[in-house]
Amino acid sequence: MDPAEPRRIRWAVGLTRAGMWWEALAAAFWPLAVVLALVLAALAFGATDLLSARALLWVMAAVALAALLAAGWGLRRVRRPLAEAARLRVDLALPGRPLSALRDRVAVGAGDEGAAALWQAHLARMQAAALAARPIVPDARLRWRDPVALRLVGMVALAMALIFAPTGQLGQGIAALGATFRPAPDARPGAEAGPSWEGWAEPPAYTRRPTLYLNALPEGQRLELPKGSKLSFRLYGKGAGIDQDIGAAVAGGDPAAPEFMAERDGVIEVAGRRFDVTVLPDAAPEVAPGQAPQRRADGRLVQDFTASDDNGVAAGQAVIALDLAAVDRRFGLALDPEPREPVALDLPLPATGSRKQIRGRLVGDLSRHPWANLPVTVSLKVEDGIAQQGVSAPMRMVLPGRRFFDPLAAALIELRRDLLWSRGNAARSAQLLRAASWQPEGFMDEDLYKGLQGAIGTLESGNLTEETRNKLAQVLWDAAVALEDGGLADALQRMQQAQERLSEAIRNGASPDEVQRLMDELKQATDDYLDMLAQQQGEDPAERFDRSPQDRQQITGDQIQQMMDEIQRLMNEGRMAEAQELLEQFNRMMQNLQVTQSEGGEGGRQRPSDRLAETLRDQQKLADEAMRQMQDQYGQWQQGEEGQGSQDNQQLADRQRALREDLGRQRGLLPGRGTEQGDEARRQLDEAGRAMEDAEQALREGDPSGAMERQAQAIQSMREGMRALGDMMAEGQQQGQQGQARQGGQQDGPEGPSGDPRGRRGLEQPYDRQPQTDPLGRALSGDGSAINGGDPLAEGPDPARKARDLQDEIRRRSGERDRPREERDYLGRLLENF
Repeated sequence: MDPAEPRRIRWAVGLTRAGMWWEALAAAFWPLAVVLALVLAALAFGATDLLSARALLWVMAAVALAALLAAGWGLRRVRRPLAEAARLRVDLALPGRPLSALRDRVAVGAGDEGAAALWQAHLARMQAAALAARPIVPDARLRWRDPVALRLVGMVALAMALIFAPTGQLGQGIAALGATFRPAPDARPGAEAGPSWEGWAEPPAYTRRPTLYLNALPEGQRLELPKGSKLSFRLYGKGAGIDQDIGAAVAGGDPAAPEFMAERDGVIEVAGRRFDVTVLPDAAPEVAPGQAPQRRADGRLVQDFTASDDNGVAAGQAVIALDLAAVDRRFGLALDPEPREPVALDLPLPATGSRKQIRGRLVGDLSRHPWANLPVTVSLKVEDGIAQQGVSAPMRMVLPGRRFFDPLAAALIELRRDLLWSRGNAARSAQLLRAASWQPEGFMDEDLYKGLQGAIGTLESGNLTEETRNKLAQVLWDAAVALEDGGLADALQRMQQAQERLSEAIRNGASPDEVQRLMDELKQATDDYLDMLAQQQGEDPAERFDRSPQDRQQITGDQIQQMMDEIQRLMNEGRMAEAQELLEQFNRMMQNLQVTQSEGGEGGRQRPSDRLAETLRDQQKLADEAMRQMQDQYGQWQQGEEGQGSQDNQQLADRQRALREDLGRQRGLLPGRGTEQGDEARRQLDEAGRAMEDAEQALREGDPSGAMERQAQAIQSMREGMRALGDMMAEGQQQGQQGQARQGGQQDGPEGPSGDPRGRRGLEQPYDRQPQTDPLGRALSGDGSAINGGDPLAEGPDPARKARDLQDEIRRRSGERDRPREERDYLGRLLENF
């Protein structure tokens, strides 16, 4: 190589020549590499243990012959790459072959000044082109030399051995090969026969410690082993023996290959070699609860805990037992309870990684258990790999369960509890149920009444089997849930009816006494509605509520009361037109009152569609993070690095669980119960919740590709639910507009019938506005109570075009070969759904 050449050219040619060396060696010796990889994989997986000494010799001879043939084949074909060949390869990749041109000499016109100037210009142009030289990527063309892909078989075998082979097994296999060629002591001429041996100490698998080769230990070194370690020896020659007092020998072993377990401190003597053994006791695991158990709004138990073990926790449970001494033994609980086994909930443990120190959270749904809302004791129990247990002190608590605020629903739940407590309460429960369902008109529909009457007949029929008792308990639970969930809608309907009657009385000029009676009825109905709304949310009735997202004004319970006082004052002063105008504004405000609290407790309350949109965005963001995490883990695996995949999966699973629980609360507060669109929205959200639960489980099991598939299903179901909810609200708005048209323009403008734009003490808001859109681009009606034209998150401006674009993008990404295989498999499954 010419030292006068620029460094860039020398660098390009040198790297190209190095690549040509790789091409030559790979093309010549890839068969030898395959043979060596297969041999190493076989040794790592303990293939020598499967063969006798004679068979092992034949296999070794065959492998050695194959390796020699492969090496000879490679030596005959390997060729040393020359520097000129590397230079020519770089030159051919450049336009005009400038490297060759720089070595040319002028053949004609050497003494001509014009020719010399032209030649120098030509060399300058070639010099500039040569500076663009780049190393040529090597290509050994192994896909043509190895058409059946034997090299891939060797690579896979070697990779499997590196990942899954037992620790220390490769060394044992190599030692076994060496022992095969070691001559017996009596075969050495002039040497006196003497024993020889080999030994290994294998700690229990759950300790994740490596196997020790005893022959390699320095003389006099003390041997420290975990309790339960297995020591195995191989004795060669005559007269060899082992003396030990550390544990019992493994039954059924070969006398030439004895095995025994390390159970206590002691000494091992073999062929004049002495090992002082210290057995490390395995400490029992420890577990402790965190803060006091939490009770969520849906009745779930939430308990933090910490656990530790010197070698790792293997399993754990939370055991819940009835605290009979703390039960108030009155009424239906006066009888002795039927025996029930304690409830055992598995503690969530990391699927991979170290389990020596664990911080976790147990979430259990026991709201339907017979002990719900009764005193119990909770004990946390963990165990290690040898079944040693650690138990926490029992915690006394009331087992969380769902709270029912409707009086009849609460009574049915109490009857259900008594019946599950003891079947001896059957007659008493029948009497109480008959009394509770007496004259059901006005608070119980016909289907519910028939179901309860059937339950009464079953209770009065005589002895109950356990199966019949459980079916009756399910009937009572379903009836209580129907009453509880339907109570808020009934309270809203009563408030709206009171508003309509008062408005009609004012318009028709009713007497002051009648107007006052209807006003008192409206106040009572409004108070009942706000109280039930607050009870279902577990909050103070005077908390802030949001009106429509147009003005985002927060309205408190006190402001609602001020508005009703203002209506009362206007009626007392005889200003009925202004009272009527303010009453209509009050009606619209209460219709727009939201029932779902926003994130973090700020911003008041939101419409169900707004909160579902937020949950959908959060779910999409979580799915994107799961995708990025899977890509990062794949990249770390390729680079041989250890990431934090297990911990990240647990964090994503916790977030997925929070989204699922939030979606469940939203489903219980959706409007439109009993309508086709409302029931469809609830069904779709149920499917989304189940998909979220499956995604959470997949994340905890370390299966991000399966989690992403379930997350995609959840997103699709949520979109379908939002579409059904939007259709229902749009239909309701259309019906309301038709009703206003039939009234003949009863509604006045913002200034009221008197034309006086009076202030309303900060409570009046303009309601005659132009159509607006919210931050998501959805069209809103004048009062913000309905969605016009659907939800872009659910439908989009052009669903067909959007679907085609999405399909093209998925197909493009699935064709990129540099993406992880798990991601491409997931994208392929998505394409199957189009």
